[in-house]
Amino acid sequence: MKGSPDAPRCGFSRQIVELLRKHAEVAPFDHFDILTDQAVREGLKKLSNWPTYPQLYAAGELLGGLDVVREMDEAGELGPALKAAVTARLEKLVKAAPVMLFMKGSPDAPRCGFSRQIVELLRSEGVQFGHFDILQDNSVREGLKKFSNWPTFPQLYADGQLLGGLDIVREMQQAGELKEALPASCRA
Repeated sequence: MKGSPDAPRCGFSRQIVELLRKHAEVAPFDHFDILTDQAVREGLKKLSNWPTYPQLYAAGELLGGLDVVREMDEAGELGPALKAAVTARLEKLVKAAPVMLFMKGSPDAPRCGFSRQIVELLRSEGVQFGHFDILQDNSVREGLKKFSNWPTFPQLYADGQLLGGLDIVREMQQAGELKEALPASCRA
């Protein structure tokens, strides 16, 4: 888009933001200001074979410009299309590694005490895990809360299934159930 959601720099960008905000509950969105990078601006036109802005992408696929998005919204198709794209992205992310931790920061630089504690717990058990910093992508952060029906972070997944947050994982460890809940390939 031209500008940002809070400061669009053209009427078309303002209108598409209004449409997306109607569906922000099911599909949080992010943006890129194409006025900040001419190479991206021209490259996207060629990649998408779409000559104008704004352009809406969901799950890496072009849905269209303002007219297409408006038509989808009027037909009741935009919300479901956005929700499906968010769900597909989250399903892929929770399966990015056999054991996947969604946390604030990274294992080597956690940005909250709960994230630090769960990393220490997993490392003390010799668990190999992937991670995703939820502070880097608000759409993942908000979408994962709904996807998992779990409102807080960190969140630990094994084979794409939510195990829980720090308290649940700690209880599983203390009961001797954590290692058996994890894929064998990730256990020490």
